[in-house]
Amino acid sequence: MKKLFSYLLLAGLLFLWACSGENKDTKTESKQDKLAKAFGISVFELENGIGPVKEKLSLGAVDAAKAAEGKKLFEAKCAQCHKLDERYTGPAIRNVTKRRTPEYVINMIMNPEEMVKKHPEAKKLFALHATQMTFQNVTQDDAFKILDYFRSEEK
Repeated sequence: MKKLFSYLLLAGLLFLWACSGENKDTKTESKQDKLAKAFGISVFELENGIGPVKEKLSLGAVDAAKAAEGKKLFEAKCAQCHKLDERYTGPAIRNVTKRRTPEYVINMIMNPEEMVKKHPEAKKLFALHATQMTFQNVTQDDAFKILDYFRSEEK
């Protein structure tokens, strides 16, 4: 009887051990997961940039007054390197919100140095333009006004 109990206990333990292993098929990483991991950033940061914006924004319609203020800010702080429709020191800006998420745009305006150090797309832009975008001492509110200006200029 003791032998039978020992065999049943051993069989039960072996069965539990065999069933407890992780299924490797369910642990496959997506391409985005792998890329984010390779750069040491989260998947959210891979899509939306690294900076003060840490969650999806809920943007309404473009506010014309804020867009007008954003245009003034752009002309004062950004136009030395960016033009709407042509590559200059930096990339052309028109339709940037069709190429990048609003979160990415704000994070790039607010945190350009870290973006260039850690974000794959910002690194590509740096390699293409050979110029580091500098922080222009804008507040987050100013960055949103600039974003509204970009949105108002979409074609």
